[in-house]
Amino acid sequence: MSSPDRRTTGPFRRIGLVLRGMGWPLLAGGLAALAFPPLPLLPLLPFAFLVLMRAIDRAPTTLRAALAGFAFGFGVHAVGLYWLINAILIRASEFWWFVPFPSLGCALILAPFAAVPAAVCRCVPAGWRRCVLFAAVWTLCDMGRQFLFSGFTWNPLGSDWAIHGLVGDIMIQPAAWLGVDGLTLVTVILALTMPLGRRALMAGAFVVMLWAGAGALRFYGLASQADVAAAGPTAPVVALVQGNVPEQEKISRLDMQKVFERYLALTHRGVTGALEESGRTQGAARPVVYVWPETAFPGVLDEDAQARSMIVRTAEGASAGIVGTLRIGPDQHWRNSVVGLDETGEVAAVYDKATLVPFGEYQPRFLPLQVVPGGGMTPGPGPRSWHLPGLEAAGPLVCYEVIFSGHVVDRHDRPGWLVNVTNDAWYGNSAGPRQHLAAVRLRAVEEGLPVARAANTGVSIVYDARGHDLGRLEWGIEGVLVRTMPPALPPTIFSRFGQKIPVALCLLAALLALFPSRFPSRSGWRVRSGR
Repeated sequence: MSSPDRRTTGPFRRIGLVLRGMGWPLLAGGLAALAFPPLPLLPLLPFAFLVLMRAIDRAPTTLRAALAGFAFGFGVHAVGLYWLINAILIRASEFWWFVPFPSLGCALILAPFAAVPAAVCRCVPAGWRRCVLFAAVWTLCDMGRQFLFSGFTWNPLGSDWAIHGLVGDIMIQPAAWLGVDGLTLVTVILALTMPLGRRALMAGAFVVMLWAGAGALRFYGLASQADVAAAGPTAPVVALVQGNVPEQEKISRLDMQKVFERYLALTHRGVTGALEESGRTQGAARPVVYVWPETAFPGVLDEDAQARSMIVRTAEGASAGIVGTLRIGPDQHWRNSVVGLDETGEVAAVYDKATLVPFGEYQPRFLPLQVVPGGGMTPGPGPRSWHLPGLEAAGPLVCYEVIFSGHVVDRHDRPGWLVNVTNDAWYGNSAGPRQHLAAVRLRAVEEGLPVARAANTGVSIVYDARGHDLGRLEWGIEGVLVRTMPPALPPTIFSRFGQKIPVALCLLAALLALFPSRFPSRSGWRVRSGR
């Protein structure tokens, strides 16, 4: 009698079953990532989460359920962060061997944050209770990503609602009450429960209608308060300078004089237009501020008095300037900074980027190879408000740190507007810069503050305090955007309580799921085994 083939029994068969159990969740995670900006494909989420929840319900053990969640999370982040590869391709001659790692490596690191809710939700029976518990733990784990290395809260599912145009304007308004993480919680609950049956589908549709109605009431109800005409006399006219300098050109540093001259010429054009715009306002002329993107100055500006003098002569008539530059601190460590210049060219304020990009500006200690030039930069102390002479207080933010919900404003000194300088040229004309832009828009709604964003290659934009687009320079355009900054709205509920709100909602949802219910748990999914 022949012995059984070991490939069909024992560990080989178990491994095959595990891999097959992870395959569909992996594909579903990639499908879910298509709902991230700039693609408004939110209807894909219920289908993606249906596949995941089927895998969780049918898994014979909690470990297998966790593996299904891991695969789903890997798919979400591998597809959602595909554009990270572009940063390596810019320096492919040096780091060609590293090309597969940014997207897939980040996905591997972030996937456990999806495995945890997949395992924990097995504590309750299949059905609405399991869905609600999964959504609560998913959101809490999502928020926990701010503690990973220097923090990486990119692409929360709540940002899927930041659709370009009026639809997005309306649907992101509840972020003023719940924050983007609160939107994530509701989004995941809807995606999980709507496939449960007709009643769940009708209830979900009602929630979406209620969401849209509340958003519309807030958006249109605050229109007059957010209008530029309601701005005070210290609200500036901003000239956002977009130099459109390719990253290869910045790295090579061969034509730094030409880059500087380009920014000077654009600044002169922008300030001239801003002065004309300021003169058209009623009453006294508004102050004019020019803004250069992250690291736009090709040197160390606070140590270069001659360059500062050239800038202010070019920008004659402007009240102040905000310029992105590198800086060397008293400890001789590099900072990624933004410098505020007064009308004489003196440094009136300095802000150092507080949250650095993992593996880009900050290198985790466990890495055996040096991948961050110079060992990385030193972070600043955190959000600050600038009180430049004659200007409404401004809150500077450098690039990446704008993604951190609830951590962009000095709570003890609330500014009148936010200014974000960035350089997304590293990531090409991809989804990355659009996902970054969605975060900027959500911060405006959460804090009730207008935002001026100057980006090296785009998108440079001005949002009012409702997250409404007041004008933009698209990707890959060299130019200047001139706009009068609209007023701030009264502090939002989220701006007062921050992430305590979504945390409380998640805990409430978890208790609702865990508390024994007198009602039967209904599920449209078959379960092959118990928990």
